[in-house]
Amino acid sequence: MKLFLRDQWPFAAFFLVQLILLIMIFAMDGYWNESLMIYVMFLSVFFAGAFLAIRYLSHRTIYQRLSKPVESLEELTQTYGNSPLCRAMDDISQEQYRLYKEQLHAYENKQRDHTTFIQQWVHQMKTPISVIHLLLQNEDDPTAESVREEVDRIKRGLETVLYIARLDRFEQDFLIEPVTLRSLVQNVLAENKRLFIRNQVYPEVKVDENWRVESDDKWLAFVLNQLLTNAVRYSAGKSNKVTIRAYERGAHAILEVQDYGIGIPAEDIRRVFKPYFTGENGRKYPESTGMGLYLVKEICGRLHHGVEMESEVGEGTTVRIVLSAVVPTLQESKIAES
Repeated sequence: MKLFLRDQWPFAAFFLVQLILLIMIFAMDGYWNESLMIYVMFLSVFFAGAFLAIRYLSHRTIYQRLSKPVESLEELTQTYGNSPLCRAMDDISQEQYRLYKEQLHAYENKQRDHTTFIQQWVHQMKTPISVIHLLLQNEDDPTAESVREEVDRIKRGLETVLYIARLDRFEQDFLIEPVTLRSLVQNVLAENKRLFIRNQVYPEVKVDENWRVESDDKWLAFVLNQLLTNAVRYSAGKSNKVTIRAYERGAHAILEVQDYGIGIPAEDIRRVFKPYFTGENGRKYPESTGMGLYLVKEICGRLHHGVEMESEVGEGTTVRIVLSAVVPTLQESKIAES
């Protein structure tokens, strides 16, 4: 109603000015009949009001929709009414919705083709990397070790690219099932064995072998891999230990990765989960991309897991994955221990 009044106030003002001028003309001409003038004014106001009322009722749907935000694009397909203006609005809305769907479909196809290309390219790159690993198996000289280090770095980069591409189709590529945390941690540590040895950092695992949680094994392993890579990178040269532990907190299981490295400045803590943010530590370690913790946050959010972080400069960083469900085996293992 407010929008209608704001839209029609020029007409109302024009009508009142015209009525006043008409009365003044009659008065200056010497023709003045008070009763007749009041009657004419009443009829004019009545018909003008009736006109506005009819106009509002015929276009009420338009004004109501324009007065509130659109909650879904499907609202564009709803009819406005039967008046010529309403039918014209219906035609425009239907055409806009059709164009939007066409453009969205084209964009989705383009994104799908791009994702498919990235995945195929990453898989093709894995083949020469595997060949290089085989060629270096029996080589122990410093040059071979340096090549192995660079190959591992390329491999981690390719994995990151692959998971970024898969993130767009996350709903089609995950399976929630019981995951044994101890086995998950051991597998990820085995994949990063050379990284730990090269940086002279050693893992301390405090995870019960019977603990299981509801999650996706592949995505959770990638999350843990990102956390361990960061922990080792920022511990090298300062501390020789990274602790991985699991414990129960209320109805949840907590998977925690703690390092004793350089830590993160307080002003960077709130932004470390943003894409491409590297912060002060990123200037010290040029290989930082700012995507690792962003992917951790995104993946955990889609798995309905929480992420917590504590850090102190010079003391280290602790990242906790709050797993949303604990399977009965967790409680059974506690009984077995007692």
